Amino acid sequence: MRARIVLVALALSTFFYVTVETLPIGLLPQIADGVHVPGSSVGLLVTAYGLVVVAATIPLTRLTHHWSRRRLLTVLLLTATAATALSALAPSYPILLTGRLLAALSQALFWAVVTPAAAGLFLPAMRGRAIAILYAGSSAGPLVGVPAGTWIGQQAGWRVPFLVLSAIGLGIAVVIAVLMPEVPPGTSHADRGSEPDPTRFRTLVVATAITVTGAFTALTVITPFLTDVTGVGDSAIGPILLIRGLAGLTGAITAGFVPDRHTWRALVAATALEAAALAATFAFATTPVGAIAAIALTGTALSALVTIMGTRVLQVAPGSTDMASATTSTAFNVGITAGALIGSLLLTTALRSSALLAAGFATLGLLTLLLEPRLAARRRPAEVPVPVLTDTGSPR
Repeated sequence: MRARIVLVALALSTFFYVTVETLPIGLLPQIADGVHVPGSSVGLLVTAYGLVVVAATIPLTRLTHHWSRRRLLTVLLLTATAATALSALAPSYPILLTGRLLAALSQALFWAVVTPAAAGLFLPAMRGRAIAILYAGSSAGPLVGVPAGTWIGQQAGWRVPFLVLSAIGLGIAVVIAVLMPEVPPGTSHADRGSEPDPTRFRTLVVATAITVTGAFTALTVITPFLTDVTGVGDSAIGPILLIRGLAGLTGAITAGFVPDRHTWRALVAATALEAAALAATFAFATTPVGAIAAIALTGTALSALVTIMGTRVLQVAPGSTDMASATTSTAFNVGITAGALIGSLLLTTALRSSALLAAGFATLGLLTLLLEPRLAARRRPAEVPVPVLTDTGSPR
């Protein structure tokens, strides 16, 4: 029972971080008016947040490799809580930006340790379901957290949802500090890859960055795509995003039932579904029913992919799973940043074609995954020694 409570707290922490990161998007006009800056400066609150996560994940993971996960997660959540409260109370834009960057530093390390921490609470046979519950929390962030936070901010002022998030973060930190088992670093079954393979891991990292770039190329322009290309009204955007969010939650939960021995096949299937759904989004762009169904499938595929990737990392990590998770988290955020940039460039030039380009990226990610068995097979006959990375990232 204690492990399950902690798992729920960790799932809520993923919900907390996703909501903290993306909430300013829904409250852009209110925040801009509140701290007297243009909307573009508020957009920087999200962009800078993502760049900090990309830059800081691996260095911070190496610096804290000797910390227990209970202690580390407690400190991270308390830091994010304080940073979010600082953002809520900020009298000026520089202080608001400072709070956002502190939260981003916390999140950079959080995503590196939360998956191994959740997996380590249970026997290896339960790993997939534990990770599915964990990532169901992150899927609920855009589905529940951001819309609810936006509504509260519109009704009571933009500072209120940030204060509410701070209270949530504090509660999660207390639960983890009190109930999470104290396990010395390096002693859990989830601290090392169960089937370490540097080649398979590198392939996973590359495929993740490419596929996520495609997903976020399309996601960045989803609203103007639906209104200008598909022809739906502004009032339909919210319900459509809700449908996509529910489809994503379904994908995350379903992926939790994939046995460990089938993670590569499941990852290939999820990536193939992402590519097909993005291609269908382009093909049915002017047909509302078809476009909405295809967009929902992209949500299912991406959430399933993220969940399966979490399990796959715990298998093929060539050393510390914290460092491996830090690397895949960095790849994921590189994909988000690149996709957002590409999507924004296509916003006024080739809006419909953004879905086709996104499908191309996803297809390239799929081809990368399909090369994995061949690349791994080439290594085995040569009997090349496999370096095992220490927690500091050096070979031994």
